[in-house]
Amino acid sequence: MDQRVAILLHILGVVVWVGGMFFAYMALRPAAVQTLEPPQRLPLWTATFDRFFPWVWLSVIALLGSGLYFLIARGGFGAATLRIDLMFTIGIIMMLIFGHVYFAAFRRLKKRVAAQEWKAAGAALSQIRVLIGINLSLGIINIFIAILGKFWA
Repeated sequence: MDQRVAILLHILGVVVWVGGMFFAYMALRPAAVQTLEPPQRLPLWTATFDRFFPWVWLSVIALLGSGLYFLIARGGFGAATLRIDLMFTIGIIMMLIFGHVYFAAFRRLKKRVAAQEWKAAGAALSQIRVLIGINLSLGIINIFIAILGKFWA
C-alpha cells in the first residue's frame, strides 16, 4: 500500500467516524429531543444508527489497517513513539467501546423499539449516548495528539 493511500484512508476514517459522532451528539440529538416524542424519536435513532454504523465499521477497518501499516512501516511497536502509542491505544479503546455499542446496546435499542417498549428503548439509547460521548471525546483527544503531538518531540 502506498503511504499516501494509507494517509487518505486514515483521515477519511477519522472524518467519517468522529465527524459522524459530533453531528449526532451536537446537532441531531438536541433537535430530535426538541421536536420529537419518544415513539418518533427512538425509531429515528434506530434508523440513523442502521445507516451510520456500517460506515463506522468501514472507518474502523480503514483506521486499524492504515494505523498498523504505519506502525509496521516505521519499525513496529518497539520503534513507536509515545505519540503513536497513545493514538493506537486510544483508537483500540474507541473500537472496543464501539463494539459494545454495536453488539450490546444497539441490539437492545432495536429490540425495544420493535416491541414499542419506549422506556426501555430510551434507557438503551441513553447508554449509547453516554458511550458515544466518551468515544467522541477520545476521538477529539486523538486528533489533538496527532496534530499537536508532532511538536512534543
